Amino acid sequence: MTVVSFEHAVALPFATRHLAEFGARVIKVERPGTGDFARSYDEAVRGVLSAHFSWLNRSKESFAVDIKVPSGRAALEKLVAGADVVAQNLAPGAAARLGLDAESLVARYPRLVAVDLSGYGLGGPYTGRRAYDMLIQAESGLVSVTGTPEHMAKAGFAAADVASGTYAAQAILAALLRRERTGEGAALSLTMLDAITEWNGYAVQFAEHTGRAPARAGVGHPSIAPYEAFTTGDGDSVLIGVQNDREWARLARGLLGRPELAEDPEFATNRARVRNRGRTDAIVADVVGRLPTTEVTAGLDAAGIAYGRVNEMADVLVHPQLAARERWIEVDSPAGPVRQLRPVVEFPDTPPRIEPVPALGEHTEKILTELGHDAAALAQLRADGAI
Repeated sequence: MTVVSFEHAVALPFATRHLAEFGARVIKVERPGTGDFARSYDEAVRGVLSAHFSWLNRSKESFAVDIKVPSGRAALEKLVAGADVVAQNLAPGAAARLGLDAESLVARYPRLVAVDLSGYGLGGPYTGRRAYDMLIQAESGLVSVTGTPEHMAKAGFAAADVASGTYAAQAILAALLRRERTGEGAALSLTMLDAITEWNGYAVQFAEHTGRAPARAGVGHPSIAPYEAFTTGDGDSVLIGVQNDREWARLARGLLGRPELAEDPEFATNRARVRNRGRTDAIVADVVGRLPTTEVTAGLDAAGIAYGRVNEMADVLVHPQLAARERWIEVDSPAGPVRQLRPVVEFPDTPPRIEPVPALGEHTEKILTELGHDAAALAQLRADGAI
């Protein structure tokens, strides 16, 4: 499958990277000279490449052409005509003006799977608004339910981008399966606002049926207790999650050494523990704070209680589980070899496609040659300023 993507930033590049890893040929169309603006978000990767771009763009080909130049547009149309998938997350209205929106593309090429990914979608008062991840997190209500009781916060990663990129990849795969069965292409549209609001569905349902939002609880849980980070005697932070009353009884009889708490009506049920959250957390904190981390984790293991260390990013880079399962790989890039995580999903009998992060325009002449451009045609494109 060939995927042609007019993409920038995070959302759509996240989707197409996964398609590339499943084996698609992904051709990333970029503006000559500057390219995807995510290339210059920072210079975290050896002072050359942004961390975002390195993360999102391995295994793709970079095709840098000015599509506003007639000869460049003609070359692009040849590329699109041979594609299986064309996707775009350009600024509002830009794709339609260029005839690259999903409906226009499928009208020209009925077997094509075409996808428009936008912040807010067509129709409604927000149609023309520019949309970036943090803004969508705010509009969707995610920011209002994230953080501590005193201070709201955005998610620590590009949640709206990743959510919409995930749905875009799913939609493309479903549309390709449908095409295999029916021969029909599809013009699909999805929005960042819809995607992250769906991911925030618990809070939406809670507000719908109670008339109030879930309380911000930091690293705790607004509806479950104890579900909180506790400091051990060694100063480590361990997040303990008790999911039901049976687990609470095991915790009380085991690590806490307080078997009576399993029957005490002030603590025996989750509703009671949430109502008495301060006292519940204080009981657990008192015990955990007097014990070394090894005793805390051993006690939790013995009681069958879920827990996790609150790791810094430096800890994640040397996480023993990731290391034991060989989750790290080395990928080439314009900044040199970089360490990255393996694809989340891999077929047991087919290795994933893992190729370098492309330099801007690295594959332009190769792709144009495949499309039938000879040396004279390439020279003309250069003279036109198209490449």
